[in-house]
Amino acid sequence: MGNRHSQSYSLSEGSQQLAKGDTQPSAVLQPLSHPSGHGEPEAQQPAKVKSPQGFDVDQDVKKLNKACKGMGTDETTIIEILSSRTSDERQQIKQKFKASYGKELEEVLKSELSGNFKKAALALLDRPSEYDARQLQKAMKGLGMNEALLIEVLCTRTNKEIIAIKEAYQRLFGRSLESDVKGDTSGNLKKILVSLLQANRDERGDVDKDLAGQDAKDLYDAGEGRWGTEELAFNEVLAKRSHKQLRATFQAYQMLIGKDIEEAIEAETSGDLQKAYLTLVRCARDHQGYFADRLYKSMKGAGTDEETLIHIIVTRAEVDLQGIKAKFQEKYQKSLSDMVHSDTSGDLQKLLVALLH
Repeated sequence: MGNRHSQSYSLSEGSQQLAKGDTQPSAVLQPLSHPSGHGEPEAQQPAKVKSPQGFDVDQDVKKLNKACKGMGTDETTIIEILSSRTSDERQQIKQKFKASYGKELEEVLKSELSGNFKKAALALLDRPSEYDARQLQKAMKGLGMNEALLIEVLCTRTNKEIIAIKEAYQRLFGRSLESDVKGDTSGNLKKILVSLLQANRDERGDVDKDLAGQDAKDLYDAGEGRWGTEELAFNEVLAKRSHKQLRATFQAYQMLIGKDIEEAIEAETSGDLQKAYLTLVRCARDHQGYFADRLYKSMKGAGTDEETLIHIIVTRAEVDLQGIKAKFQEKYQKSLSDMVHSDTSGDLQKLLVALLH
């Protein structure tokens, strides 16, 4: 029940200033009419409310300008301002900076910063939907296609987020995201991604037990032995049912077939299609747990995948980062910010750790 109060709270926070196509924290996406707060994704922690000391756009802009002028850059100030403002406040800072100094803040930071720190700082200056759109465009452009990134974004976002990403893509690149995805992917991967781009997942909170049984049977019939002709059932179910409904379907599947749906997918598919189906299943089972796993894998072992770290921390910052941190602690018995601290260094480390607090 505690959830309701926090939802209405995040609604009022920062929403007076919504630009078209923006993705508000998805706490806002939850219809307040559900007494138990069962919108999708469920059990959403309220977005972190930042800037308790009162946000002063003029002062931030002056400080940023000073940080980038003269000899050497004052990274500490840049980190402090970018990490302690909400996405909406950063939009105001960008507009004010341009009005005051006739220069784009992004261009100034591009020339002053470098490496992964620069990537993270620029990511924070975009709205989450714009940043996702840029990542998708980068994934499809040039040699070698980054399917993993397409899968990561399109299989994990809500309807509202996908619609905002499509609008941002059209606005930034003057092209349709759907036609680019169609042109750059093929076969069954293309089918599932195009289904997801329709953004017509059912996001109501109720579960239909009969439908779960029917879907489980359809998935079984589509998979076992006849794989290759019947992926339609998978697209239909995985792209359109609510996460709660899917959890009931996976249970029904387990009971009917005596096998976990993930095992079946692993046995019957391979490559990017397998990755997409597994991402959809894991997100439906535990959205925040999925991101906790991705963060953990991006750091464990030799070498750190900073791109994934930046992408997840920046895009989830005002959605469910608090919940992801709690899941991370629970699954890996260590704190996400401690692990980020020990696996990154320099200004990138300071910025990511600040975002996690």
